[in-house]
Amino acid sequence: MHVLLIEDDPLVASGIRSGLMTFDFVVDHVSTLNAARQSMRTVTSDVVILDRGLPDGDGLQLLAEWREQGVDVPVLVLTARDTVRDRVDGLQGGADDYLVKPFDLDELVARLHALLRRVAGRSSGMISHGALALDPTAREVYVEGQLIALSRRELVLLETFLQSPRSVLSADQLKDSLYGMNDDVESNALNVHIHHLRRKLGSGVIETVRGLGYRLGKPEAVHLAGTPYECEIDKGQL
Repeated sequence: MHVLLIEDDPLVASGIRSGLMTFDFVVDHVSTLNAARQSMRTVTSDVVILDRGLPDGDGLQLLAEWREQGVDVPVLVLTARDTVRDRVDGLQGGADDYLVKPFDLDELVARLHALLRRVAGRSSGMISHGALALDPTAREVYVEGQLIALSRRELVLLETFLQSPRSVLSADQLKDSLYGMNDDVESNALNVHIHHLRRKLGSGVIETVRGLGYRLGKPEAVHLAGTPYECEIDKGQL
């Protein structure tokens, strides 16, 4: 799962990021409201951890903006402000949960999982694309009714494409979705994951748009391994 962490204290942010990564979260960290706005425009996050006291304003200002714009990503407000009034302001301002510092990492992880389950319960269920079906709650992928074994990163990559089925996604956008903006990535890592998805789901499941990036292929391009489909596979690095 992809987490956007908005926290200006470098020690707190480092502890949260390293802790969440041990639970298989992909974490992007920014420290200002402006950086958070930019991140939300370029990276799809499953959940946001939002500090209130940021250098360029109160995190609730950003939360109010997002809610007015229809951004419904679940947000956990993380702050040292622990009065009842502060909690009420945060929840009435659009937060889905509120956690006071200091906190235990296990509690943070439990709250994040609870938020994600709540969102999954509100979702329409399976995401379909031709013969492919992704169950976002169970984190399972089926082709023609058969369960397909995908690695965690392969599943995240596929879900990123399914969430933007008509968009061309750049290599940098996809790497950010897979690894987070703060991680160094081997130059061929993205191509390896795309190759694996094409091998398992059909060579045309992901199309290369020369000079721009990649996009989800046509629904009829999805098939079980061993069934032919005509599609050029990119062998170079964009």
